Amino acid sequence: MLTESEKLHTLIHLSIELGQSKDLDILMEHILTEARRFVNADAGSIYLKDFETLIFAYTQNDTLQRKLPPNEKLAYVNFTIPIDENSIAGFVGKTGRILNIEDVRKLPSTVPYCFNRSFDERVGYSTQSVLTVPLNTAEGERIGVLQIINAQDQQGQVVPFLPEEEPMLMHFANTAAVALERAQLTRNIILRTIKMAEMRDPLETGAHVNRVASYAIEMYERWARRRGVEGKELTKNRDIFRMAAMLHDVGKVAISDTILKKPAKLTVEEFNIMKQHTIQGARLFLEGLSAFDRAAATVALNHHERWDGKGYPGHVNYRTGLPLKGYENPDGQPRGKSREEIPIFGRIVAVADVYDALTSARVYKEAWDETKVLKIFEEGAGSQFDPDIVEIFFSCLEFIHFIQQRYPDNRAENL
Repeated sequence: MLTESEKLHTLIHLSIELGQSKDLDILMEHILTEARRFVNADAGSIYLKDFETLIFAYTQNDTLQRKLPPNEKLAYVNFTIPIDENSIAGFVGKTGRILNIEDVRKLPSTVPYCFNRSFDERVGYSTQSVLTVPLNTAEGERIGVLQIINAQDQQGQVVPFLPEEEPMLMHFANTAAVALERAQLTRNIILRTIKMAEMRDPLETGAHVNRVASYAIEMYERWARRRGVEGKELTKNRDIFRMAAMLHDVGKVAISDTILKKPAKLTVEEFNIMKQHTIQGARLFLEGLSAFDRAAATVALNHHERWDGKGYPGHVNYRTGLPLKGYENPDGQPRGKSREEIPIFGRIVAVADVYDALTSARVYKEAWDETKVLKIFEEGAGSQFDPDIVEIFFSCLEFIHFIQQRYPDNRAENL
């Protein structure tokens, strides 16, 4: 439990800390962690405004988390609620008023909002004290709602949120809203870039890239923790990797429609041109001015490499498109990268991308049966794919299924 001086110190440094997170999902995780620590709360959620609704965008719950096996994450699916006075979050989203409720199970009949018990009943949780604050930007625009649940005393018993905590949490929420607005802008720029690719290639949808990025982050986090990567380094890598993974196929904007949209099998010459999308994607980040630029170039260039060295584009200078000196095959083409020559970001996205492509329905095919897809990964471990990454992929398959539900193909998804 934070002291008053620690709370003030947190507020002073919050702007800097939140400003370091660029990806929206990573930022929401950081915000909710800090908000709960600020008032010693067991759980909480973030709702983001989408026109006249609030999207349930992120959640944490320590009580439910403790019921999971070690290193497993709490799974959740997005849903929406109207911005009206019928729900607690909707009321705050509409009115902009903070609500500090001592026990949501005992709401008086005089208030317009009610508490939906369905989640508690489904998972065996007991929501009591709830503190809900609007997320307002510096210009006064309301972009969402922050809801903190079940304040706890030093013995871990649920207690009401203190009235004196409200101004500090409101200040916290205002600071967080500025960071969220910036992250939403970054996410929207990425999604608009992907929309450009989608106009050329119907496979490259917002739902697809969000799924691939989410799978990739889950696998990376497990891979990194096994190797002792923790703290700020892990947070920074997750932040840039998620955005970079979303842009893995952005180089397809440079490929001719006659090849990209050809309904039949590509010829050898056409496939060689298609392979260039990896190099073209990397070239979009040629300047390498930031860690994100370098990560995005790495993912775009390497996500079609194979563990056995038979992938593409191989050891190539993406600035020139020529093989690196000493890495030419006898035919003058670049030798494919193999094993750890392939950067870890590329090895992970290779698995995430193939899995999503095979399990997703497209205009020209039905989604493959997952048993068949998993067989491909079992057989491809050690040849097409990094066997360690395949093992990690299978270890988090249940969570990957929840990601599929969160980003369905039939819904516009901008989170």
